[in-house]
Amino acid sequence: MDRLRQRADFLAVANGRRISGPAFVLQGRRRDDPGPVRVGFTVTKKIGTATERNRIRRRLRELVKRADRGLMLPNSDYVLVGRRAALSRDFAVMLGDLRSALDRIARRSSKPD
Repeated sequence: MDRLRQRADFLAVANGRRISGPAFVLQGRRRDDPGPVRVGFTVTKKIGTATERNRIRRRLRELVKRADRGLMLPNSDYVLVGRRAALSRDFAVMLGDLRSALDRIARRSSKPD
């Protein structure tokens, strides 16, 4: 699994599927090229101070590390957009939210538009 780092990749994923949760928004998009799953993380300045944003980003990274790789579709990009609730929400509950969101994106991607 690789990380998304370029703005153009983040913008492309923003046009894909979106699942909202209390602690984060998961955006997902299938790519045409073969390659590993890529994940990006973002937290806006509206959320809080730099320390709070960094803590949210660290929690989101750890969620992805612990999530089942089988739930992530091959040749896909995902972006987790952190929300303020990620600071206080129980980690196990957030992990369940992520698994549910990945499953929902996978089901939506299998349906034709």
